[in-house]
Formats: sequence, structure tokens, C-alpha cells
Amino acid sequence: MVSSPSRTQADATRRWDRVFAVLSAEPRRRIVDELIDVPAGESIPLPEAVADRSASSAADRVRLQLCHHHLPLLEAEGVVHWESDPLRAYRGPDFEEVSVVLESLHANATEIPDRLVIGCDSLEPERAGDHSGPGGNE
Repeated sequence: MVSSPSRTQADATRRWDRVFAVLSAEPRRRIVDELIDVPAGESIPLPEAVADRSASSAADRVRLQLCHHHLPLLEAEGVVHWESDPLRAYRGPDFEEVSVVLESLHANATEIPDRLVIGCDSLEPERAGDHSGPGGNE
């Protein structure tokens, strides 16, 4: 059975809405950024990989937010798999649908308006030319 054009369009719209919902929070963008930099099948340690390095006391708070909100949402959308002890995240079956959008933003960081880049931990290093930060290539 061939899908009707309206069904295909509705599915595409739903998938785009899903991608943007996943990327709508900084901790989720950081998780995707970090997973982009590791080979498929490898994991990232949490909360260390996404916690604000300037606030060491925030690690416990970040861990709670990850376990009770961000990681369950990412897993429900197929973007990651995660385990709690030790807290780690791996790429999920639909990881590429989200990572390709974030990688496109990184590649075009100089074209994105300043008000969307300044203060964004995911894009600010790209704008500055520092590719060793989140989503970097070094």
C-alpha cells in the first residue's frame, strides 16, 4: 500500500516537530553533541559530559534532571539509550535524525543570528572557531 501525500506530509511534519522538541533544551543538545563525537556503540559518562564545568555543586541537580526528564524523553524518541549505574548514554536508533540537524547548525554557526548563538553552549564555540568544545571535531 502506497502512502497518500497528505499522510507522508503529516509524518514529515510530526518528525520535524519531534526533532525540534528534542533539541529545545540545552542538556539534551549537550548529550547529542557529546554523542556525535564518540563512535557508535560507545557511551558518554553523565552528568560529567553535560554539566556546567563552572558549577561543581550543580552535578547532583543535573543528574536528577537527566534521570527524571531529559534522558527518558530522549529514549522515548529513540535518540538515546541510557543506563543509570553508572549513568551513561548511548546513541539510539533514531539518533541520526537529531544529530544531523545539530551538525548542520554547527556547520553554519557563522550564519546564525548572534542572539541565537551568544550564550548557547552548543554553538558559541563554533562561532569563535574553537572546535574542541561540544560538537567539535578535535
